[in-house]
Amino acid sequence: MPLTKSKYDWLFKYKLYHLPFWFAYHYLWWTLAIGSVWEVAHSIFFSLSAIKFAFYVVFQALGVYFNLYFLIPRFLEKGRYIPYVSLLIFTIAGTATCIVTGYYTSAWLSEQTFQELWGIAPENYFHFFKANALPSTVASTTLAMSIKLTKNWIHAKRREKLLEKEKLETELKFLKSQFNPHFLFNTINSIFVLIHKNPTLASEALAKFSDLLRYQLYECNEHEISLRQELLYLENFIELEKLRQDTDTLTITVEIEQPNHADLTIAPFVLIPFIENAFKHVSKRKDHPNQISIELQCNHHQLCFSVANSISRQEETSQDIFPAQGIGLKNVQRRLDLIYPGEHELSIQQNDEQFRVALQLDLHISHVSQPMALPVA
Repeated sequence: MPLTKSKYDWLFKYKLYHLPFWFAYHYLWWTLAIGSVWEVAHSIFFSLSAIKFAFYVVFQALGVYFNLYFLIPRFLEKGRYIPYVSLLIFTIAGTATCIVTGYYTSAWLSEQTFQELWGIAPENYFHFFKANALPSTVASTTLAMSIKLTKNWIHAKRREKLLEKEKLETELKFLKSQFNPHFLFNTINSIFVLIHKNPTLASEALAKFSDLLRYQLYECNEHEISLRQELLYLENFIELEKLRQDTDTLTITVEIEQPNHADLTIAPFVLIPFIENAFKHVSKRKDHPNQISIELQCNHHQLCFSVANSISRQEETSQDIFPAQGIGLKNVQRRLDLIYPGEHELSIQQNDEQFRVALQLDLHISHVSQPMALPVA
């Protein structure tokens, strides 16, 4: 639907809405100088002082706008300070000079002499220049510059925040995209292995993979999602990983406590890299127990999450990869720093027998109820 032009567009295009400001500014200035609101009103509306008042309003507005829209962009913002100061002084002096002519114009249009109208000889030009026109012009120029520079500073800060937000969102999307292909490759590879070992389990794995893929593509595109949705995703992922593990040599312990509050939210895919890392780097020794332990608890609005897996120093050395140096864990640490600054504590510990990750996370609250789309695996 095309935008229709308002009949008042010209008022904003030519900045005529500034006129009430200038009128009020000079009215206040004269009130402070004379000390009477009514006397100023009488002078403006019922005497030839209105001409002098008009000279103040018009010429100071011209001088101020010349400074704001020509001198500042052309000289001050480009670092040409000496030409700017010189031209600004010249502009202020010229504006004050033009304003003083308003006193003479008022006397010329009146039936009184200059001495009778203003109580001073017309030769004392610099009296009006120094006592009235110049201080008023300096004050109006300073006020306008303060407003303009403050406005520019606010706009710059807003722009800086928008750029930072856009940069943050771009970086988060990049980190998330780095994780997704890795997860998809591992899942498809697991199903491929199960097809040859057990077609029934492969069919079950394919159904779970379909649920996970739907969740990943359609249900987790927000910055934060329901914590319960994410936990269901974790449970399905763990069940899918169990299908391809040798349960005779690997013991998997899972204790996931469901949150009491349905409105708790969490950033998607924050927890899964830790679990994936445990399954990827768990020890595969034949003569020693291999273990993965996953615990998750919610204490009010704080999530306590830990994942531990047994490791073999010899195996890790042969692979020349340490779990703590994996791309997935680096990404999730970076995401936590970006999304939850000052709201999380991440501890990664490793010794000769075990690799353990502990995360404490302050969860956020959503006031919009979210549907639970994933079935329990």
